[in-house]
Amino acid sequence: MSRRPRPTARPDGRSRGRLRRTLLAGLVAAAVVFPVSAAASPEVPAPAPAVPGESAALPDRYAAHLANLAAAARTAENAGRNGRAAKLRAMEGGGGARFLGFDGRGKGRAIEVFGDLETADRVAVLIPGSDTTLDTYQRFRAGAVALQQRLRAEHARSAVVAWLGYDTPGTISPAVLTTGRADEAAAELGSFLPRLARLAAPQARLSLLCHSYGSVVCARTETGPAVTDIALFGSPGTGAGSAADLPTRARIWAGRGGGDWISGVPHVRLGGFGFGTDPVDPSFGALPFPAGSGGHSDYLKPGTESLEGLAGIVLGSSPAARPAPSALAAPEVSHARA
Repeated sequence: MSRRPRPTARPDGRSRGRLRRTLLAGLVAAAVVFPVSAAASPEVPAPAPAVPGESAALPDRYAAHLANLAAAARTAENAGRNGRAAKLRAMEGGGGARFLGFDGRGKGRAIEVFGDLETADRVAVLIPGSDTTLDTYQRFRAGAVALQQRLRAEHARSAVVAWLGYDTPGTISPAVLTTGRADEAAAELGSFLPRLARLAAPQARLSLLCHSYGSVVCARTETGPAVTDIALFGSPGTGAGSAADLPTRARIWAGRGGGDWISGVPHVRLGGFGFGTDPVDPSFGALPFPAGSGGHSDYLKPGTESLEGLAGIVLGSSPAARPAPSALAAPEVSHARA
C-alpha cells in the first residue's frame, strides 16, 4: 500500500516575517553593492589638525588648513604611504586651494571652497555619498569645479563648498544600508551651516546638493532659514516617508538620471535597513528637476542636463521654483527624526 507524501509544513507568521525581512534586506544589499566596487581607504597616519578659532579671518582659516594638509602629506610620505601623499599634494593646488576644514587622519575629511565666499550670495554645498575619502577626493572635487564654472557663467557672486565633513560608509558594508553614519553626519552638517552662512555675503541663499548616501545625510539635517533649497539626486531613499517629514523649511527637489543603477534599489525599510520611499516618486512630494540620461556618477559632468538642473536650483532660475521659503509664512515643521 503506497503511502501518501507528507504535506510540506507551512511556515508560521513569525517565520514568514523573518523570511520576508531577510529576503528584502538581501535585495537591498545586493542592489547597492553589486554595481559598484568599494574604494579601499587604509588607515593612514596624520597629525591632529590645528583648528583656527571662530574669530579667525577667512584668509587665516584657509592658510591654517592648507598647512594641515601639507603636514598630513609629509607624514604620509614619511610613513611610506606615497599614494596618499601624492593625492594630498594634488589637493594643495599649488598652494592656492582654500579649505574651511581638513583632517588627514584615517579616511580623512575636507571642506573646500570654490569661488569668493565672502561676496557670494548664492552658495551650493555638495554632500557626497559612499566611498568618498581623501583617496577618491579628486572625482568629488571635479564635480564641485564643474558646478562652480557653470554658476559663475550666469552669476558671478556664487560659490561652491565641497563638504566631505563625515566618514562616508563603504559601498560594500552594512553601514551603507542604515542611517547611522547619516545621523552622525547630520549633526556635523547642521552645526556647520550657520557658520558658513556667517562667512558668506549678507542674506546669502544656501542650497544643499546631496548625492546618493549624501541624500540620507541631508534629509536628517536640521537647517535654518539660510538654506532655501535641498536637492536629492541618485538617492536610495532618505529614511523619511515624505518631503514634509524632513526637518527643514527648504524646498525639496529630487531627480534621477535615466542610466542611474540606483533606480533598481528596492525602496523598503525593514529592521533598520533600507531607506523607504523613493524621493522621485510623486508621493514623496519633492519638486522634480531634469536629471537627463546619465548614470550614478554623471550628475555634475559639464554639459549635462543634470548639471543645468542643479545650477537652476542654486540660482533660483528653475522653471519649477516657487517663491523662496523665507518669503512665505511657512508653517511649523516637526523636527522629529524619520
